[in-house]
Amino acid sequence: MSYEETIEYLFKSTPVFEHVGASAYKEGLDNTRALDEFFGHPHRKYKTIHVAGTNGKGSCSHTLAAILQTAGYKVGLYTSPHLVDFRERIKVDGRCVEESYVVDFVEAYRSFFEPLHPSFFELTTAMAFKYFADTQVDIAVIEVGLGGRLDCTNIIMPILSVITNISLDHVSFLGNTLEKIAGEKAGIIKPNVPVVIGESNSAATPIFLQKAQAVNAPIVFAEDKPHRMVVSSQAAETGGRFYELSSGRRAFGDLMGDYQEANMNTTLVAAMELRRQGVVETDEPVIQGMSNVVKLTGLLGRWQCLNKRPYVVCDTGHNSGGWNYLSRQMARQPNKTKRIVFGMVDDKDLDAVMAMLPHDGIFYWTQPSTHRAFPVEEVAACGGRHGLRGVVFHDVMSAYRQAFADADAEDFVFVGGSSYVVADLLSGLQP
Repeated sequence: MSYEETIEYLFKSTPVFEHVGASAYKEGLDNTRALDEFFGHPHRKYKTIHVAGTNGKGSCSHTLAAILQTAGYKVGLYTSPHLVDFRERIKVDGRCVEESYVVDFVEAYRSFFEPLHPSFFELTTAMAFKYFADTQVDIAVIEVGLGGRLDCTNIIMPILSVITNISLDHVSFLGNTLEKIAGEKAGIIKPNVPVVIGESNSAATPIFLQKAQAVNAPIVFAEDKPHRMVVSSQAAETGGRFYELSSGRRAFGDLMGDYQEANMNTTLVAAMELRRQGVVETDEPVIQGMSNVVKLTGLLGRWQCLNKRPYVVCDTGHNSGGWNYLSRQMARQPNKTKRIVFGMVDDKDLDAVMAMLPHDGIFYWTQPSTHRAFPVEEVAACGGRHGLRGVVFHDVMSAYRQAFADADAEDFVFVGGSSYVVADLLSGLQP
C-alpha cells in the first residue's frame, strides 16, 4: 500500500474517535497491553513524561519537548489530534514519523492486530511507542488522548506526570462533575513519581492530593507559592509573549494567546522538577526552548497568525474552559471589525461557548468535515438565540474565503471553535 492508502486503511478499519465519537472509545487497557507485550514493551527503553489535562496539554507537551531538545536530548513527542497530516502525532526532534515507517508498520503487523480490533488511538499509540524505541530516543513526552486512568498511554511509568487543568469536557466518558473528571485525570499519578498540577480548584485539589498521598507521589501545585514561576506576561508586538518570572528574569515565549501564561507557568514548574532530577542541568535550555517551540516542534493552531492585514488568527480552543481565555482576547482586539468563522463538534457545550462570543462580531457559521460536527444550521440557530447574526456555509474553506474577501486591512478574522475547523482551514490553505 502507498502511504495515502495506509492512512485510509487505518481510518476505515479502526474506530476513529475524531470521526465517529463515542463508538470509537474502548474502555479498558486489554488491547493496549496485548499490543505492548507483542512489541516487547518499547516504552520501557526510554524515559517518559506524561501530560494530561482538559486544556493546554498540547502546548505544555510541545514546550517541554522543545526544552529537552535544547538540552541536547533526542526527544519523542506523541500528541493528538493531528491537524493536517497523521504523521504530526508522532515526532522525533520535531520531525514527523516517516511515511515509510507508517506503511511498513501496518504491512508487517496487521495480521496480529486485526483480530484484536483495536481503536485507531490504541494502534497509533503502539506505533508511536515502538517508533520511539526504534529511533532510540532518550526521552519521550506523551500526551494523554482522553482522560487518563483508562487512556491507552497510561501503561507508561514516567519520570514526571503533569496535569494542566480540569474543566468540563468529554463528560459522557469522564463524568459530568469536576470531581469525576479530576478522578480520571488523577489516574496518571504513579507511585513515587512527581506530579505537577498546573491549575486546580476546590473540587479537583482534594482528589489530586488523595491520589498522590495514596501512592506516595510528590505533588506540586504550580499556581501556589513558592512554586509559581510566571508573575505576569504581555503580548509582544512581533508575536509571542514576554514573561516576568519570579526569579526577576524576563523571558520570551514564541507561543501566542493569553492562555499561554497559565500553560507556561505549568511548563516552567515542570521544567524545574526536571532540573531537580538533573535531567535539565541549567536554566538556559529552559529559556531558549520556550522561545523556539514552533521552530523546534512544529506546533500549529495556538492563536496562530496566518495573515497580518487583515489580521487572521486560528485557534484550536474547543470548550468553555478554552473560550474563557479566547473570548477575552478577542474582545480586546483593536481591529475595526471582527469576522468570526465558527463551528463546533457535538460533544461540546455549544450553548456555553456561544454565550462567550462577541456580540459585535460578524459570524460565518460553518461545520468541519467530521461526522461529529454540529450541523451548521444548528450552530446558526444557537447563535441566533444568543443575539448573534451571521451567514451559513457548509464547509470551512467557503466560510473562510468569504470572511477574508469581506475583510479590509484593518479587520480581525478568527477561525475556530474546534480543532477540526482549524484542521480543515490549514489543510485547505496548503498549496
